[in-house]
Amino acid sequence: MLDCLNIFVKSIFIDNMIFAYFLGMCSYLAVSKNVKTAAGLGVAVTLILAITTPLNYLLDKYLLQPGALAWLGPKFANVDLSFLSFIVFIAVIASLVQIVEMIVEKYSPTLYSALGIFLPLIAVNCAILGASLFMQQRSYSNVGQVFAYGLGSGIGWLLAIVTLAAIREKLAYSDVPKPLRGIGITFIITGLMAISFMTFMGIKL
Repeated sequence: MLDCLNIFVKSIFIDNMIFAYFLGMCSYLAVSKNVKTAAGLGVAVTLILAITTPLNYLLDKYLLQPGALAWLGPKFANVDLSFLSFIVFIAVIASLVQIVEMIVEKYSPTLYSALGIFLPLIAVNCAILGASLFMQQRSYSNVGQVFAYGLGSGIGWLLAIVTLAAIREKLAYSDVPKPLRGIGITFIITGLMAISFMTFMGIKL
């Protein structure tokens, strides 16, 4: 339980998808003009990460890894399907994104319109695929740890985009130098936020 908590906290603050790895920057910069819209996208990304990361872990462990099919019988013990990892992971992510898109369109048409093309583009959000690939590299021992990692990564991404959206809303009333208005000041703020999140690296978990 303590391991899961450590992984959860670390994935939010220390291994933040935006500020540590700069994954998912496209939608992060494009949809962070309004807090409500940013929060909606952040919740969708969190939901997808919390479901696809454990699901991909199970598929990787019991289907894709070398020898993972040994449970089917001795003759499958040497089968290696790891070359299918990218295809399987992307298929799982795309399928779930389609389901989330239909749910948002049905129950929140306003949010669906505000997110526009960026909702279906969650399927190619590199933070989503990145979480599954990091999960492979880090060799988590059980699905609970993977769920904690996926949920924490999603909350970290949500925290990043909502914080930036809140700052950008305030900047509308600020006297920003003309050459820096728009994406220029956004890049500067993102860099400063990334530096501030680096202070969490000193936390011993």
